Amino acid sequence: MFDGVMKISLNFPLILGGSLSKKKAYYKTRPNSSSMAKQVPSMDNGNSPESKKFPCSIKALEPCHIPNSLFGQSNIVGIIGGVSVSSTLIFLEKLAYHGGESIPSIVCNDPAISIEPPNCFPPINEKGHFNSGIIVENLRRKRETLEQSGACCIVMPCHISHVWYNEVSKGCSVPFLDVGDCVAKELKEAKLKPLEAGSNVRIGVLAANVGLVSGLYQDKLQNQGFEIILPDKPTMEHTVIPAVEALNKNDIEGAMTLLRIAIQVLLVRAVNTIILASNEFRALLPIDDPLLNKCVDPMDSLARSTIKWAHSTQKVHKG
Repeated sequence: MFDGVMKISLNFPLILGGSLSKKKAYYKTRPNSSSMAKQVPSMDNGNSPESKKFPCSIKALEPCHIPNSLFGQSNIVGIIGGVSVSSTLIFLEKLAYHGGESIPSIVCNDPAISIEPPNCFPPINEKGHFNSGIIVENLRRKRETLEQSGACCIVMPCHISHVWYNEVSKGCSVPFLDVGDCVAKELKEAKLKPLEAGSNVRIGVLAANVGLVSGLYQDKLQNQGFEIILPDKPTMEHTVIPAVEALNKNDIEGAMTLLRIAIQVLLVRAVNTIILASNEFRALLPIDDPLLNKCVDPMDSLARSTIKWAHSTQKVHKG
C-alpha cells in the first residue's frame, strides 16, 4: 500500500514515510487481531506468501533515511499511531478510500503505548481519573518526532489518544486536527432536521468507555446546537460492555448482535445519527447493514478533513 521508506532504531519510534498507493483496499470487516498478527509480512521483497496474504501490504525496503524529496512538500501529513497497529492501518485505508492516495505522509508508531490485548483499555473510574502522564509524554514525543521529520499537519487516528488531545497538541508548531471538531463540522454541514418537533437534533455517542470518550464530542456538538444522547446505565451494562467482552473473546457474531441492540436503543430515543466512538466497534457491522446508515465513524471525518487540509495547502503553495 505504501511506496515509502522505513526508519528503525532501538531507541526511536518506527517512522514510515511515503504516499498512499492508488490501489484502494478499504476494510469492510473488522480485522481479527490474532489473524492480523499472523499476516504481518517480514522485511522481504514482497513476493513471499505472507506478504501476499496481508490485506494492506507495505513495500519492504532496506532500512534507510527518509529521502529529502519528502521534506520539500508543503502538505505532508504526520500520523501519530494508535494504541494498535490495525487502527493506524485502517486510517491509512480510509485516506485512500476517500481520495487521499497522493497525499505524502509520515507515520510514527511506537509500541510503547500499545495496550494488551490491543482492543482493550485499562479500567478507570467514572470520572476517568488515572495517571496519564506517561501516555501524554509518549504521544507528545511522537508529535515532536513528526514535526522534526517534516510533517506540516498532525493527525491522531485513535479515540483513546484523543482524550489527551489538549495536552498533546499544546505547543505544536503545525496544525493539529481534532477529531471532535471534524465530526461536529460535518454534522453541521449535513443540515440534519430534528426527528421530534420542538427539540434539537439529537446525536448519540456509543463507545466502550463512553464516559471517557464522550467528552471529545460533547462540548463541540453542543456548541453547534446539537443535543447529545449517551447510553444509559442498563444499556452499557447489558449491551455495550458485553459487546466489547464478546469481541475480545473473538465472538464476532455475539458482539455484532449486542452492538445492533445498543444502536437500536439509542435510535428509539429519536437520535438522528450515532457516533461510533470506539476502535472496538469500528467496521464491526457488515458494510451492507442498514444500521450503518444511522452511524458515523469519526475516523472517516478525520480522514476527509485531512484530505481537505492537504489539498488546500497544496493549492495555496502552488498558487
